Amino acid sequence: MKEKVTNYVILVDENDNPLGTMEKIEAHEKAKLHRAFSVFIYNSNKELMLQQRALSKYHTPGLWTNTCCSHQHLDETNIEAGKRRLQEEMGFTTELQETISFIYKAPFDNGLTEYEYDYILVGEYDDDPNPNPEEVNAWKWMKLEDIEVDIRENPEKYTEWFKIIFEKHKSEMIKSST
Repeated sequence: MKEKVTNYVILVDENDNPLGTMEKIEAHEKAKLHRAFSVFIYNSNKELMLQQRALSKYHTPGLWTNTCCSHQHLDETNIEAGKRRLQEEMGFTTELQETISFIYKAPFDNGLTEYEYDYILVGEYDDDPNPNPEEVNAWKWMKLEDIEVDIRENPEKYTEWFKIIFEKHKSEMIKSST
């Protein structure tokens, strides 16, 4: 019987060299470093599309986070994976550009830990998404400075990984615009 590839993550070392696969929940229970990606979609007003995770999600339900994120399949590039997941979660696709990558670790109250070699993918889109209700409870556009203030004032409303990757992404955007 063939394993269902979507339930697996790609385990990697600290240089992003693949080490094999592991069932997604097991990797999060054991805090194993694995490959992931985070998509940031902007509109022409330079606002970021945020999503509120579905209330039925097994971790961090109802929290706000970046446009979408997930894990690559063995046969996908980072861009292919980002486009696939953008369509699955938000109901649209657009061109994406790979920006930075880094390792982060974020434990959750339920005993799971995100320990990821994360690639940030950025794209532009000006229409409304058509989110999958099994993945997304709500969505909105926000300016980066407003997100920064809201995270500072209401950190409990955001996923732990978003608070980490938002800072990395914002720093990279500042560097690339100078």
